[in-house]
Amino acid sequence: MEVAPQDYRNVPIDIQTSKLMDWLQDRRHCGRRWPAQVAQVRERIRAALQDMPEHPEIRALLQGSYLHYFHCLRIVEILKGTEASTKNLFGRYSSQRMKDWQEIVSLYEKDNAYLAELCSLLGRSVSYEAPALRRQRGRWQQAQQELARREDECQLRAGELRERFLGSCRQYGIAGEDVRRELLAQAQALPSLLSRVGDGASALGDAIELYQACVAFVCDSPGAEALPLLRHVASHGNSSVFRWRTGREPRRLERPEPAPEPEPPREDAGDTGDTIDWGDFPAEPPRGGDTGGDTTEQAGPQGDDGIDWGDGEKGQEGTITAEPGPQGDDGIDWGDGEKGTIAAEPGPQGDDGIDWGDGEGQEGTITVLEAGTEAPEDVARGSDALTLLENPETRNQFIDELMELELFLAQRLQELEAEADVVAMSQLQLAPAALQGQSRGRLRAQLATAQDLLRQLCSRSVQHLCMILASPRYVERVAALLRRQLLQAELLQAKRAALGQRRRQALAEQAALEPRLQRLQESSRELQRLIEADISKRYGGRPVNLMGVNV
Repeated sequence: MEVAPQDYRNVPIDIQTSKLMDWLQDRRHCGRRWPAQVAQVRERIRAALQDMPEHPEIRALLQGSYLHYFHCLRIVEILKGTEASTKNLFGRYSSQRMKDWQEIVSLYEKDNAYLAELCSLLGRSVSYEAPALRRQRGRWQQAQQELARREDECQLRAGELRERFLGSCRQYGIAGEDVRRELLAQAQALPSLLSRVGDGASALGDAIELYQACVAFVCDSPGAEALPLLRHVASHGNSSVFRWRTGREPRRLERPEPAPEPEPPREDAGDTGDTIDWGDFPAEPPRGGDTGGDTTEQAGPQGDDGIDWGDGEKGQEGTITAEPGPQGDDGIDWGDGEKGTIAAEPGPQGDDGIDWGDGEGQEGTITVLEAGTEAPEDVARGSDALTLLENPETRNQFIDELMELELFLAQRLQELEAEADVVAMSQLQLAPAALQGQSRGRLRAQLATAQDLLRQLCSRSVQHLCMILASPRYVERVAALLRRQLLQAELLQAKRAALGQRRRQALAEQAALEPRLQRLQESSRELQRLIEADISKRYGGRPVNLMGVNV
């Protein structure tokens, strides 16, 4: 089908943007030396911009990123108005500004260098600048999503740590506002709790007697006493260890003082009453051959509680004399002496040693108490001054006996509930009436009481409070452990705040990038329109479509 010549004007010209420069050079619309011409034009433009009139439109054009041929045409049109006074009779302008910009336009139009420059600008915008800005915007968006996800993770993890901290505080029975103070307050309330446990053991008197009767019947040993400590607590409550051990009430309790925190040694500490004075040593040490002679160390100034290594006379209080005996051998003489006397005098045989001689009535006597004997004047000291449930050894024995009683009650209740157990019934036919006449309801009540006491003593909070009483440093360790959990939660919150700041920065960067991308898209569409219009004029007004312009 033949097309009429007039119909060719409506046939569009489709040009791929990536091949636009080759298309123009193949049809000789542009020369291949256009980069050198454009470089010369750019030099002229930089020189002409040094002298420009004050005009708002020119100021707006100069604020753009790049001046191309059509911008220069607009500047010439503006200069025709501002430089109208310099026009002569022949229609020429004597203004240097006008001459410079007219020359710039002429250089652009030579070999259509402006068209090649516009194609280069469009190709660079479509192929490089717009994709780079979109990738950068995508990176900021991805960074925001990643930072938001990490914020949520930090928030969740911090919540878990706080919940764990509060759970640990609940196990210790505290609120968690001031861990150390609350733990110490709990420890102060522990004695009253232990006293209530001791008072609650009084309800187990019948159960203890039932167990005693069962042991006497089964083991055929009526004289053996079962559960001695539990029996004592049920009768006398949470008494002191001294009363449990001796059977007498102490006149005075001297509870052990908690060990103080060790202080670092001070370098500038002077001579006090607690220092040890080693005396004035001679300038030269004794020679090896002189060690067997009479060597006496002179005592220097000493404090109130110091140790004096001076020359003490015989019978002097607290004096230790290290003079050798006549036999020349330094030995220890364990002589016939009363217990507790340390004598540093030479023995009757002349040996230089320690004589445990008669020391009655002498000052400096040390009285050694045998293990298991009471303190003088019925004074409970040390661990004897603690209550039975405060002392770890007796508390463990109490728990063991209570568990023993619990198991017996549970077994006995199970035997009563199993009516078909003929063997158990036949075994208890000869048992005492107290052992056979127990009801299931009473056994259940006694078993519940024993289990309740065990639950109170073996709870986690009571265990930790007992450890606090045993070791004051345990409070610091527990408080540090709990504070570490809370500190981790606070660090995660601080990290979440930092991540939020970075996310907001990424959002600000993206917001600053959007106008640049929008301006690039507008300029690319403007370049596309100008190039299509210029090529269309060269082909008699045929429509021109630049393909692949996606910005």
